[in-house]
Amino acid sequence: MSTPAEYYRSLPPVSKTYGVACFMTAAALYLQLYNPWNIALDYGLVIKRFQVWRLITSFFFLGPFSFPFAFRLIIIARYGVGLERGPFDKRTADYVWMLVFGAISLLVMAVVPYLLSPFMGPSVVFMIVYVWSREFPNARINIYGLVSLKGFYLPWALLGLDLIFGDPLKPDILGMVAGHLYYFLTVLHPLAGGKLMLKTPLWVHKLVSFWGEGTQINSPVERNPHAGVAFRGRSFRLNGRTTTPQQSTQEPFNNQQQAAAGGVAFRGRSQRLNGR
Repeated sequence: MSTPAEYYRSLPPVSKTYGVACFMTAAALYLQLYNPWNIALDYGLVIKRFQVWRLITSFFFLGPFSFPFAFRLIIIARYGVGLERGPFDKRTADYVWMLVFGAISLLVMAVVPYLLSPFMGPSVVFMIVYVWSREFPNARINIYGLVSLKGFYLPWALLGLDLIFGDPLKPDILGMVAGHLYYFLTVLHPLAGGKLMLKTPLWVHKLVSFWGEGTQINSPVERNPHAGVAFRGRSFRLNGRTTTPQQSTQEPFNNQQQAAAGGVAFRGRSQRLNGR
């Protein structure tokens, strides 16, 4: 079995970054470093007092440390990672755009006062679950080891559990709406003969290239060669060979690709999101 550090390093970049950001947000709340209502979505404060950070920070709050928080974090680690290693394999920019589009959709829906949810993190998690269920509809899922069902019904099962536990259903439903909107525009509508209207914007490709993490096939932007480089110059290995920075950074990348070939969570060719 791998150690926790090895498991953490094996996670794909987007899901890992989002999960860590949500964990750090909850940890800061546990240490009483901030008031959660200072990061909640409030259009009145955004417009009148220019507290624009609320448009972003509300997506990283999954609640305080509790069982629901742990359950949502596990969803990111399982289904978010499953998407990033499956249909979005080598499509980091496309995966980032899916999350960004979902966040924009949720912000637009929140303009309606009845649909406003102060914390959008649970909605993003449910969007991930919905898109995963459409990509893997026949996968077998066990809920608490008691109920076995197909992946297509997973969002509805989680919605029923929230109803039984007394948790609010509005964030879950908003996440399902955002996920269906993305899936319709990128998969269902093109399959029906329509035009693909939701392509990943160029600025997202540039952002991912500047970030320097992940891989995007057929990217219109070249990868930033300086991303993540802490030392430049020539290095001497124990065997006496001299390596350049390009060689030292390229070899681990090739080794990681070879290792990832045996550890992909979902194998097979997707006929949907990646179009192959």
